[in-house]
Formats: sequence, structure tokens, C-alpha cells
Amino acid sequence: MGVDYYKLLQVDRNAKEDDLKKAYRKLAMKWHPDKNPNNKKEAEAKFKQISEAYDVLSDSQKRAIYDQYGEDGLKGQMPPPSEAFGGGGPTYYSPADIPASFRFNQRNADDIFAEFFGVSSPFGGMGGIGRGASGSGGMGVRLPNGMFVENMFGSFGDGGGSGAHVHHQSAPRKAPPIENKLPCALEDIYKGTTRKMKITREVIDVHGKLMQLDEILTINIKPGWKKGTKITFPEKGNEHPNSIPADIVFVIDEKPHSVFTREGNDLVATQKISLAEALSGCTVNLTTLDGRNLTIVVNNVVHPEYEEVVPREGMPLPKDPTKKGNLRIKFNIKFPSRLNADQKSGLKKFLAA
Repeated sequence: MGVDYYKLLQVDRNAKEDDLKKAYRKLAMKWHPDKNPNNKKEAEAKFKQISEAYDVLSDSQKRAIYDQYGEDGLKGQMPPPSEAFGGGGPTYYSPADIPASFRFNQRNADDIFAEFFGVSSPFGGMGGIGRGASGSGGMGVRLPNGMFVENMFGSFGDGGGSGAHVHHQSAPRKAPPIENKLPCALEDIYKGTTRKMKITREVIDVHGKLMQLDEILTINIKPGWKKGTKITFPEKGNEHPNSIPADIVFVIDEKPHSVFTREGNDLVATQKISLAEALSGCTVNLTTLDGRNLTIVVNNVVHPEYEEVVPREGMPLPKDPTKKGNLRIKFNIKFPSRLNADQKSGLKKFLAA
């Protein structure tokens, strides 16, 4: 039969998965080589046996073969016939004796330990040993998965403790986004453009030290984007331990234009005209944001609330730049500051007609 894995783990033959795990935790912590510096060779052998026992008994296929054929069965060998019949050397099972799909590959003891505790060697050389997080004065280690294992030097396997005290550390928090205004000329938003922004940020190198890193961020501004549109570069902020870097966000801002203002997808231009032009008609000449010359003839009587609308000469629609809003022309009518008697008389006659 070889080594009795059940006896080694101190469990009975009907032990369930939870029983096996509890037994392994207790014995692995007791016999870990790093915890037994004065008896390291014996502890290492015991630690490997415990790990092998757990590896076999926690696997249903390995356990079934072990229960039927023993340790030698896992290695593909029958017990020496001399043990039963006084015969010679070992023989091998035929394929009918052991499933063809089964191959016993003993796992590394440190790998099994790391699955339970996050590290394979928690008792030295990790740089993470420190005072317990609970403030009780026990020793502990911070694991790579964000958990804190406390009292790992305590009474595991000695009858004085039930196991490691595991403190779940809160997940790393993400820093709030860093917003920056991105002033853009109305012409650039009308046509679309590309802007490159150089940033310098702190990053953590492979040795865990902070270093300065220069990066170029490329911002593709689409035609028709509106003021307040946000362009986000995820996690491009400074890196800090136990923190997720902030997003860097650029917010589109429109620079004032000398001719046009924007209202939604429409462009609005205001023209100064005289009272005579308001009454008799006028011509408006404008240069569009993409450099074309527009001539708009206004034949209607212009009053203070009047707007001349030129279809499809506004801003491109963000979702479909082939379509555009309207150009709306408002008027600032210049009234005369005074009229003489003849002018007043003439206007009365003209307006009364």
C-alpha cells in the first residue's frame, strides 16, 4: 500500500473536500520548510508528502485508483509479488487495469500551497512580513490578491488555532477623473481636426519605483462636435500603489468667433443694416467656416425680430456630418438719431400709402 495518505492528512477514508482542505491548511502551515529552519530537511520531506496526499485525495480519479491499488497503482506498478506470494520483482498494470486517459503527474508542493495562501513562501524573503492588520501584534503578510494573512507564525497544527486570519482588503479605488478644457476654434469643429497633447505622468516601474513618463495623446475631433463633448483616455493619470490611475478627460470648448455663434446645430450671424435697407431690401455677404463665399439677397422687409434662414449652411450634425443645420441671419437695424421736418413729412406720406 505504501504511504497511507489518509493517515498522513489525519482524515478518515470518507473525508469530504472541506475536510481535506482544512487538514491540508493545518499541516502545510505546520510543516512548511520556512517555518522549520532548524529541522528543514525533515520538514521539507513531510511538506511534500502532505502536498502529494492532498493532491491525490482531492482528485476523484486519482483517489479512486489510490483506494483500489494504493500508491504504487498511481505510478503504474503493482506491488511486488514477493509481498503476497514470495515472488520476484515488480510487474506493470495492463491498460485494462488503469484508465487509458489517466496519467499521474505529481504537482509541485509550492504550487499547491500558493493556491491556498497566494504565495509559496510566506515566512521569509517576501518583504511583506509586518504587523497584523487587526492591531493585535501578530505577524502577517500582504498577498498579491489583495488579502492580508495574519498570524501565519501562530499555532497552526499545534492545537492552539483554527487557521490563518484572512482580512479582505478593499478593492483598489480609482482616482476621480482629471478634466481639462480643450479650446477649439469653430472652424476646427466645423471641419474636424486632430490635436496632439503631450502629458507627463508618474508610473510604477517593474521594481516598484515611481518614474516620470512622457506620452503623446492623439485627440480626433469629429466634425460637428458640441461644446462639452468629452474625450476620455482611460487610466492615463498618475499611478500610485493600491490605486487605479485616474482617467484623463478633455472637454471640448468653443473659442469665440468674430462672425458666427452656435446655437445647437445652427450658426447665427448678426448683420448691421440701415433703416432704409431694412425697408427696401439688402444683400448680405458672408465667408463660411470652410472658406466659401455666400451672397444672400434679402427682399423682405426686415423688422427687429426678423431672421433670414439659409438651409444647410450651419454646423455638421455629429451623428451624420453629411447633414447640416441652418444658417440664421439676424439683423441689427440702425435707426436715424433725428429727422428734419421734410423727412418726417415724407416718411408719413410713404408709410401711409
